[in-house]
Amino acid sequence: MTTHDQAPQAEKDEHADLWLTSGELASWMSVVRLVTRLPWAIDAQLQRDAELSMVEYMTLAVLSGAPDRTLRMSTLAEHTSTSLSRLSHMVKRLESRGYVRREPDPSDGRFTNAILLPAGVSMLESAAPGHVAYVRHLVVDNLSGERLRRLGQDAERILQRIDSPAR
Repeated sequence: MTTHDQAPQAEKDEHADLWLTSGELASWMSVVRLVTRLPWAIDAQLQRDAELSMVEYMTLAVLSGAPDRTLRMSTLAEHTSTSLSRLSHMVKRLESRGYVRREPDPSDGRFTNAILLPAGVSMLESAAPGHVAYVRHLVVDNLSGERLRRLGQDAERILQRIDSPAR
């Protein structure tokens, strides 16, 4: 990425608003490192301690909070920020481990539901304490309550822009 100071002279004036200042670039690079390394670190902890990937853990957690521990696969894909195809492969692995099962949605057979099974609840309950402790260590305890609240608000604002149809 090029800063405004490094932009070719001919483009500096015409496209000055396109380049990041050195401060903006430094902040942006910190965000890039965070969004790259934080999921990797959390995934590594979950793999090491529970033999689950982060998206597998998220899937179990989302299902645990759903009515009857059941969600349509399409809704689950939205909640876990993953494609339906990737989710389908991952849920198949969770099925083979006895954590979830899939079945046609009784209200509309065109859809498939994912259902959290008791073994999945047990896995989630055993993985959660270590996962929460690690999230606290990396993020929550590293920020004041106010800074954490602001970080959450800032993340939501960026996500709304990502999810808005006027990209």
